[in-house]
Amino acid sequence: MSRNLFFYSKVNLKDTFETRVYLIFFHFSIFLIIFKNRNINFSQNNYDDLFHCIENDLRELGLGDVAVNKKMKNLNKIFYDILLKINKSKKGFVVNENLVFNYFDYLKKSNSDKYDLFAQYFIKFYHFCFELEPKTMIKDAINFKVQ
Repeated sequence: MSRNLFFYSKVNLKDTFETRVYLIFFHFSIFLIIFKNRNINFSQNNYDDLFHCIENDLRELGLGDVAVNKKMKNLNKIFYDILLKINKSKKGFVVNENLVFNYFDYLKKSNSDKYDLFAQYFIKFYHFCFELEPKTMIKDAINFKVQ
C-alpha cells in the first residue's frame, strides 16, 4: 500500500524509504484503531513481522548492526507517535493534520488540495477496512482503490 502510485503521482510525495515506512505506519495504525474499536485483540505476530521486515530492509540498504538498532528504535517511536495521534476524533475517524505535516512536511508547503487528497484517502481507507472481516483485514486491504 505504501507503493500506491496515488501517493507519488496525485499527492506528489517523494518516493523515499522514510516516506514508504511512514505510509506503512499510517496504514498499520488504522488497522490497530479498527481492532481496538471492535474490541478485538490484534496479533502480536503482525506487529513483529512488520518490524522484522523493516529491519531486514535496513540491512539490505547496507546499515550495520549499531545503525539498524538505532534506526529501529527511532522508527518504533515514530510508529507509536502516529498510532496515538492519527485520529483526532472520538466519534469517528478524522486525520490529524498536524501529525501529517510533521511527517510529510511537503504537504504543509504545498497547496491544501494535496493534503485534502491525502486525508481523504486515509478516511476512505479507514471506512473500507472497518467493513472487512478482522481475520483477513490486512490481506484484503490491498484491494482498496482510491476513487
